[in-house]
Amino acid sequence: MTTVTSVAPAYRPSSSLEALQELVDLAAQVPHDVARRAGLSVSELHSLRHLAASPMGPVELAKALGVTSAAASGVVDRLVARGHAERRPHSADGRRTEVVVTESGRREVFTLLAPMFTKLAEIDAPLDDDERALVERYLRGAIEAMRSVT
Repeated sequence: MTTVTSVAPAYRPSSSLEALQELVDLAAQVPHDVARRAGLSVSELHSLRHLAASPMGPVELAKALGVTSAAASGVVDRLVARGHAERRPHSADGRRTEVVVTESGRREVFTLLAPMFTKLAEIDAPLDDDERALVERYLRGAIEAMRSVT
């Protein structure tokens, strides 16, 4: 029988690895639950998150989502129809189009995610610089481990 330790002998179960696995599993579920509550698809939710950070062209958004340009165009169409995004001429190149999140789109995402952000801030606030550095080092290592399979 193949087990984690048979293919990765250095791996030893621990409470920190169990907590990390629980976090990874939950992080995969959160977008589905939040999108469902908002009446959005997961792609629409991820699009709003990307667009809240910065306007993007449709092709750029497709790359960020890992979908075809046609699929991204459909996502943008649905977001525009809901009033969550707008298509505008690109600020630097008027021949191109960029997609911009509206205040309605920002409010939709941030209102649903506010309880999570509030609790994350509450658990981060009491950490001192050394504790924060330790947590960051652990999480950056976990990120590197996950990237090793992508």
